Amino acid sequence: MNRLKGKRALITGGTSGIGLETARQFLAEGARVSVTGSNPKTLEAASAALGPDVPIIKADAGDVAAQKRVAEELRQSFGGLDILFVNAGIGEFRPVEAWDETAFDRSFAINVKGPYFLIQALLPLFANPAAIVLNTSINAHIGMPMSSIYAATKAALSSFIRTLSGELIGRGIRVNAVSPGPIATPLHGKIGMDDAAVKGLIAQIPAGRRGDPSEIAKAVVFLASDEAAFTVGSELTIDGGMSTL
Repeated sequence: MNRLKGKRALITGGTSGIGLETARQFLAEGARVSVTGSNPKTLEAASAALGPDVPIIKADAGDVAAQKRVAEELRQSFGGLDILFVNAGIGEFRPVEAWDETAFDRSFAINVKGPYFLIQALLPLFANPAAIVLNTSINAHIGMPMSSIYAATKAALSSFIRTLSGELIGRGIRVNAVSPGPIATPLHGKIGMDDAAVKGLIAQIPAGRRGDPSEIAKAVVFLASDEAAFTVGSELTIDGGMSTL
C-alpha cells in the first residue's frame, strides 16, 4: 500500500468518476495529491471526500492560460511533481452533420490543447524520474458511429504517448496511457444515454458489464509507480474485450 509513498501527484478532472477514484487510490498508496476540476458542486464534493490535505484547483481544462495558473498553484503547494494523470476531458457524440465549429473547437481544446499546454507548463516542476499517464479511449481505435470528434481527440493523445515519450525520456519522464472502454461513471448520463442505451452498450462488451472506475485507477497506479519504470510509450487497454470484436 506504499507504492507511491512520498510522490507528488496532480490529477486533472479529479473531482468525479475515474479521476476521483484515482485520487483515492493515490492517497491510499502514500502519495500527496492535488486535483483540478471546474464544476463547483463536484469541487466541493471532492474536497469533502479527499480531505483538507488535498489542494483542489478550479481550472478550465481547455484554457491555455489556466494551465499556467495550475502549474503555479502546484509549485506553491508541492514545490515539484512526480506524477501527472491527464484525466480531464469531455465526450460529445453526434452524427457528422450535427457538428459545428464551436463544438469541434471545444472538444479539441479540452481534450487535446489544454493537456498539451499543461504538460508544457509543468515541465520545470517534474522530478527525475517522473511519470505522465494520459487517459485515452478505445474509441480512438474502433469505428463507433457518432464518435468521430471524440475519437479524433483521443487519437491525438495516443500519438502524444509515443512522441512525448521520445522527447521526454531523456529527462527521466515516462509517458504512458490507459485506454478505457465503457466505464460506469456519470459520463453516460451526461450524454443522454437511458437504461436501454446502456443495456445496448453492455451487449457489445464480451465481459458482460461496464468497467468500474477502480479498475482504471489501479492501472494508473501501476503506470505511475516505480513498478512500471521500464514501461514507456505504452497504452493499456481496459475494456472488457470490447475492442477485440
